[in-house]
Amino acid sequence: MSRLLLVEDDSVLAEALSRALRGLGHEVAVAATGEQALEHLLDRRVPTDLVLLDVMLPGVDGFEVCRRVRASEAVPLILLTARGDAVDVVVGLECGADDYVVKPVEPRVLDARVKAILRRAVPALPPRHDVHVVGDLELDTVAMTVTRAGRELSLTSTEIRLLIEFVEHAGQVLSRQALLRRVWDYGYAGDSRLVDAAVARLRAKIEPEPANPTLLRTVRGFGYRLVKP
Repeated sequence: MSRLLLVEDDSVLAEALSRALRGLGHEVAVAATGEQALEHLLDRRVPTDLVLLDVMLPGVDGFEVCRRVRASEAVPLILLTARGDAVDVVVGLECGADDYVVKPVEPRVLDARVKAILRRAVPALPPRHDVHVVGDLELDTVAMTVTRAGRELSLTSTEIRLLIEFVEHAGQVLSRQALLRRVWDYGYAGDSRLVDAAVARLRAKIEPEPANPTLLRTVRGFGYRLVKP
């Protein structure tokens, strides 16, 4: 049973959505403000598998909560937004969200998104010791860790799975739709902005100069390619 934190200031919506998610097999804790959400996540006695975060919150808004969470936590995070505005979506993804859902939220759709993210949070293959070396990067696909020059990097599960795809297909161009299927586990035409935002965050962590990437190259009109030094 997954443990979710729902951050929503609309008490009626929070009650309805949390009840529906509990009916679908999840444990749900509710926070009405960004401050309450951050306090909940800092309490190590209350583990959280995934955060459902409303963007429009009083005080500390959802974007700021997302930034603060990502500064120290790798917990998966889905943004809930009442607006499908492209700017809001991009800002949210750049803050470190793994996905977003536009309100009004259909509980079974949200349940599917939650399960897809949690599935990719754990390795799908039987454990085997497999360390890939790319320049000064080392990727351990059993421990699900990445180090650069011997220092462990703080990557989310999505970023690690994205890097695994690039490393295992080094030299090949991977399209955004292919990455959505393989990394996000989406069997439909998902939002390619998820890929672009995740690649940008990954570059910021593994590239010496993210603005001039040498490992993850963009192939215009096609997708991305990992180039080994």
